[in-house]
Amino acid sequence: MLIKNYKFDVDKEKITDKSLYKKRREILKFMGIAGSITAFPNILSANDKYKLKTITPKEKATTYNNFYEFGLNKSDPAKNAHTLKTRPWQIKITGEVDKEIILDIDTILKEMPIIERAYRLRCVEAWSMNIPWRGFELNKLLNKVKINSAAKFVQFKTKYAPDEMIGQKNPYIGGFIQYPYIEGLRLDEAMNPLTLLANGMYGEDLPNQNGAPLRLVVPWKYGFKSIKSIVEIKLTKEMPKSTWMQLQSDEYGFYANVNPNVDHPRWSQAEERFIGGGFFSFGKVKTLMFNGYEEEVAHMYSGMDLVKNF
Repeated sequence: MLIKNYKFDVDKEKITDKSLYKKRREILKFMGIAGSITAFPNILSANDKYKLKTITPKEKATTYNNFYEFGLNKSDPAKNAHTLKTRPWQIKITGEVDKEIILDIDTILKEMPIIERAYRLRCVEAWSMNIPWRGFELNKLLNKVKINSAAKFVQFKTKYAPDEMIGQKNPYIGGFIQYPYIEGLRLDEAMNPLTLLANGMYGEDLPNQNGAPLRLVVPWKYGFKSIKSIVEIKLTKEMPKSTWMQLQSDEYGFYANVNPNVDHPRWSQAEERFIGGGFFSFGKVKTLMFNGYEEEVAHMYSGMDLVKNF
């Protein structure tokens, strides 16, 4: 028997048992984040595949991250991102649409159906976290504009404000990154119900260092695809050349799907180091295809050479 859920079918047998779900909520309640666990069945199933029984502690998820606009070290964003001004904030939707629009962030958040989901985050550097996000499906925002039939891709752009984002005016960092940061998805990837625009995590507003006030979350792709502090969304005919493609196209492809069978040129992707905490800390675990979301997204790449199109 199949249950219709978020526009795709979920095998009822794979839905987390109610008693196990309640136990997990009790654990999360003890950790202070019970309100952030998702009711999206297959996401919990993906966590079960890894046998991870926890969410990464908030203090680790907010102090160990990459956001080069605020520095190169993992701890730099938490130290430096307080200078980012997240209000007022507007987001432009441009390109292959009937009418380009500019929306205020608070207007967007009032109009969008806000949900909470716990997703795995897999960094291309071979470490991972489990993070409870709050936000809305990207497709809900894109449906506010009439997308032209010529549109095949979606390009995202991060805010450019050197006076607020110290890394953008640092000559050492600026020497190899051309700002503003750009990322992109194929249109069907952007419209997939797993793809979120997040405005919060751990039941709270998104911290600056994690991409406030609005960031992309694409759980089956490596973390660098989940662009932070978005100011522009552009529908395009051609594949956008993302920042990392411009920097090192032989190491960072457009798709960046989590794939344990395709190594980074300088390290293996077969395993990852899960960042947990306390009793739930783990060493290396095996990486799953599409980060555990194969059932939900593999159909989009049917017949595609996933080695050539990395």
